[in-house]
Amino acid sequence: MQLYNKLSAKERAALIDETGKNRLTLSFYKYAKIGNPQVFRDHLFITWDALDVLGRIYVAHEGINGQLSLPADRFNEFKKHLDSISFLKDIRLNIAVEQDNKSFLKLKVKVRDKIVADGLNDETFDVTNKGIHLAAEQFNELIEDEKTVLVDMRNHYESEIGHFKNAVTPDVDTFRDSLDIIEADLKDHKEDKNLVMYCTGGIRCEKASAYFKHKGFKNVYQLEGGIIEYTRQVKDKNLENKFLGQNFVFDDRRAERISDHIIANCHQCGEPFDMHTNCANEACHLLFIQCDACKEKTENCCSTACMKINRLPYEEQKALRKGKGNSNDIFKKGRADYLPYKKDLRNIFETLQVKQKQD
Repeated sequence: MQLYNKLSAKERAALIDETGKNRLTLSFYKYAKIGNPQVFRDHLFITWDALDVLGRIYVAHEGINGQLSLPADRFNEFKKHLDSISFLKDIRLNIAVEQDNKSFLKLKVKVRDKIVADGLNDETFDVTNKGIHLAAEQFNELIEDEKTVLVDMRNHYESEIGHFKNAVTPDVDTFRDSLDIIEADLKDHKEDKNLVMYCTGGIRCEKASAYFKHKGFKNVYQLEGGIIEYTRQVKDKNLENKFLGQNFVFDDRRAERISDHIIANCHQCGEPFDMHTNCANEACHLLFIQCDACKEKTENCCSTACMKINRLPYEEQKALRKGKGNSNDIFKKGRADYLPYKKDLRNIFETLQVKQKQD
């Protein structure tokens, strides 16, 4: 009985090319009580491996969070299996805006303490007391209300390449950091402002909306299904698209284009550009924005130091890395001091100050 991957990413990519089948990339989440996450995890892996599912799925006592791809012609089988699980029956599946057959190259089903690393003690508040969910049309109307503060609940490197018009984009590395910033900056507006939140697929806002209601915010809303579902509804209903740029995604696609706006810049030269890459030096692996010209000039590296290391024979690079682990830059997501051009993110306090002056 196979419970883990046996093929490398390279071998899987070759197999995908060989079969020639179109694959479907999608995501979903569900908060539900799972008694034995390990047993549930093994069941999912065995079933989904047989369906040629690839992706990253987290299972915890509190539920499941999945981003995955599968052959399009096996979607009905996959959906039938989901429906056979009581708490996943008829669950909304967020189909990716842009498809790529190689968005995922391995099936990873992991047991975690939580399906989102939110750093919260759930026992201190009612996680089911969530904010009001908004469909795309309602969302478009409410974010134009002068009493609304629209907050992007994603991390800085996500909102840097795309966000909603007039959204506040906290300059944070983690979801937990944004909660404290929002609470502090809006502490005097818990009753007179509409707190409207959004994220990629909705999962982060599920917990955040309950948290802010617990903290005394009276008017809490969240975008139903996140940016992915919003984009689908905008297209289906011919609504105005108020999202600018690209939606960052955590797979090999890196992003999916929602509008033609390019709101970010190459971190090395400052030219308009909005695609992330990882530094080619495996000891660094920094995620940053790099245009095609800079990629060619610096050989897909974030600095001259990394370029010199990356030119060394592979065995010499391995010897340099031995016993050192990864550089801390791997966690900085574009914050390295030697990258001169970084997005100037807006914080809530400054946004409210501007609004108050205008009033």
